[in-house]
Amino acid sequence: MTVKEGIEQTDRAAEKLIEVNNLMTEATVNSFMFTWQWWFGMGLFIIPWIVWFLFRNKECTGRLLIGGFVTIILSLIIDLIALSYGLWSYPMAFSPIAPLLFLPYHLSLTPVAIMFTLQIKPGANALLKGSIFAAIGAFVGMNFFEMIDFYNSKGWPKTYDFFIYLSLFFIAYWFSNMDSFKKIAERS
Repeated sequence: MTVKEGIEQTDRAAEKLIEVNNLMTEATVNSFMFTWQWWFGMGLFIIPWIVWFLFRNKECTGRLLIGGFVTIILSLIIDLIALSYGLWSYPMAFSPIAPLLFLPYHLSLTPVAIMFTLQIKPGANALLKGSIFAAIGAFVGMNFFEMIDFYNSKGWPKTYDFFIYLSLFFIAYWFSNMDSFKKIAERS
């Protein structure tokens, strides 16, 4: 295959992606919006941030946010890869802008849960904290979301989810505990 043929093939694939996105958007707007599931998802998107804002460790806000933002980026990357290969899916869509993604999970639930886990008993064993977080996320959270049709595991083992959650926790833990923070103005 030549480069020109490859470009033509990716153009055809992009057209199919647009078609799929349009179908998902139509389902979101015409079937899901304003149902109890949609409102529940919106609550899962907004309420964790409000709770975190009220109960966060205010002295560590910046460090916690770095852990949360790293979690957002990594969970989106992991999901985009998994969705591309059909490893799992999110049948319930909340936004016509990104209908394939479960945005309450990516942008709220997981990062806020990790930030709370990081700030609770900061001197405790990180492996124990991460394992408890991962177990709750993988074996309780994912089963609950599958039960209410927010998530379709397509046979994806919950044990793999456990290790994904554990990895997310440890990466966020590492970023939030870096000692290289200094004000930019103080560098000179």
